[in-house]
Amino acid sequence: MAAQNSAGIQTLLDAEREAQKIVQKAREYRTKRVKDARSEAQKEIEDYRKQKEDEFQSFEKEHTSGNKAAEEQADKDTQKQLDEIKAIGEKTGPKVVQDLIKAVMTVQPKVPDRKV
Repeated sequence: MAAQNSAGIQTLLDAEREAQKIVQKAREYRTKRVKDARSEAQKEIEDYRKQKEDEFQSFEKEHTSGNKAAEEQADKDTQKQLDEIKAIGEKTGPKVVQDLIKAVMTVQPKVPDRKV
């Protein structure tokens, strides 16, 4: 009877070890699948990001051409206005300087009004 009990216990221990091995393999498999899923998700994210970046680049290229024309026109207008301002400055500059010198050099003393 003791031999049968010992054999039965041994069988149970063997079954328990076998179950632990199966559980360990399942854990390893699950861990591997999680890692694989993460790497696949990361790859999909990178592909999606690249796709959207390409779309943005093409959109930007498409819409900046109109901006360049407007920018060039604004530069031309600005340059024209600057040239006009310089011409006016060259034309009236000496008179303005003379008026400033005259205003500084001509002293006109006045008695201040003191109201008490």
